[in-house]
Amino acid sequence: MGYSTLVKKAGAVLLSAVTVTTIGTAVPAAAKPATDSVLTWYDATAAAITAGGAATQVTNGRTWAIGWLAAARAQNGSHSTAYQRAALAGAVHQTLITLTPTRTAAADTVLAADLATIPGGPDRDQGLAAGRHEATGLIAERAGDGLDPASVNMPYRVPAAVAGIWRLTPPAYAPATQYGCRMARPFALRGAGQFRPAPPPALGSARYRRDIAEVKAYGAANSRVRTRAQTDTATFWLGSSYVLYTPILRAAVEQSRGPVAERTRLVALFHVASVDTQIATSDAKYAYQLWRPVTAIRAGGDAKWLPLHDTPAHPDYPSGHNTYSGSAEQILTVLFGPKARGAYTIPSPTAPGVTRTYTDWKVPSLENVDARVWSGIHTRSADEAGIKLGKDVAANTIQNVRTLLAG
Repeated sequence: MGYSTLVKKAGAVLLSAVTVTTIGTAVPAAAKPATDSVLTWYDATAAAITAGGAATQVTNGRTWAIGWLAAARAQNGSHSTAYQRAALAGAVHQTLITLTPTRTAAADTVLAADLATIPGGPDRDQGLAAGRHEATGLIAERAGDGLDPASVNMPYRVPAAVAGIWRLTPPAYAPATQYGCRMARPFALRGAGQFRPAPPPALGSARYRRDIAEVKAYGAANSRVRTRAQTDTATFWLGSSYVLYTPILRAAVEQSRGPVAERTRLVALFHVASVDTQIATSDAKYAYQLWRPVTAIRAGGDAKWLPLHDTPAHPDYPSGHNTYSGSAEQILTVLFGPKARGAYTIPSPTAPGVTRTYTDWKVPSLENVDARVWSGIHTRSADEAGIKLGKDVAANTIQNVRTLLAG
């Protein structure tokens, strides 16, 4: 099945499974309560993970996925707004106090404040209980899924130094990371390699030579051709994909015209797709074990070459930043349409005080592709393969929405 066909089929499945209101349609905006419970719990989740989350990005994505998918399951069906809000509160609160226990007091405070704004009665009580029940069940269901930090970063034996095969990179020569993530249990994928991309360009091929030449020229620490604007783009997108995309998803949630349950599903599917994407990324990286540009360039005769930014400690192909970006773009495009309802602005942890403003979901992906080349840490082939892999995995997530919501 071709990619475009898969995307269309995935969108059709979602539309037949749940009610979706896309930005720009003529459907009237749903009335929202004075207190926006979706944003309340979105911010509470982000704050809990920032203060008490794991060192591994995929583990934190798992926390988001569990909490919000549990909420979506509890909301599944025809329920009042009070029930939906209480179900969201119950599911996310239960998840946070279980998976980020050091933030229990803060989560308790949010819960009390949110529940005080929901009309009392059977709907609130039943929704809260349903959310807690679904969260408890999903946490148990995901036990031993291999997404804890120790399993994600299980030791990897570096192969002997062979042309094209990954090895430790300067300046830190740090041990490999994320090797065990490829053995983790996905949410919707049949297996980690379900959408594994085609092999990278062969060493010595025209595309390979072009890729390496581009990184060598534009990604060098002392590059004479990289512009200031290109350096700024590389620096802005250097940080964690999770951190960079948290405000992007929040903008979509805030701009949404949909009811509580629909906006909850958006957050749930976004993070389910991102977790599956990271599992698929590690599978491909360690299946192909392609060396990083710094290794290739040094092996080609420039023994002191260094990239603008330090190279992450895992193989080149595909780019993990770009798989995350492709996944995010696909989820937002299918559920929201290609354009945001209005401009949104995001910060970057690696460019303090700097913000960028966007009006769609695609431009961040395009910038990510360029950024990793200009940072000197990925080839363009790795970046482009990453975008496609992320989109494929996200389309699969949407295609499996019925199963995900049914539990």
